[in-house]
Amino acid sequence: MGMSELVLEPADMDWVDKGVLSITWSDGHKARYPVRYLRQHCPCAGCTDEWTGELRLKPDDVPILIMLQDIQPVGRYAFQIAWSDGHDTGIYSYAFLRKLCQCDLCQPVKPVEPRSRRLL
Repeated sequence: MGMSELVLEPADMDWVDKGVLSITWSDGHKARYPVRYLRQHCPCAGCTDEWTGELRLKPDDVPILIMLQDIQPVGRYAFQIAWSDGHDTGIYSYAFLRKLCQCDLCQPVKPVEPRSRRLL
């Protein structure tokens, strides 16, 4: 198996901050994921257009105080995440999650979030 076919798998997972999940990948990278950002980028068909990859979900549609309620492995390639807003159809593949990493290495320039008044 060549290096290019290296399949990344989560080796460890913990909370690094209030509302920030950390996944340590099998290549040693310690990724950071603000949970609201994960919810905003839910890959399910209702939230993301399957053909264009465009987000249907508007960032403001997600409550400020969203919580990750459950995370279950799907085979050896993805996680299914259940959220406090009742949404649970998103299957986050490991490859997709790795691309979403918000650590300073992967995302040196952070997107500026418009201040939303919406709490729930």
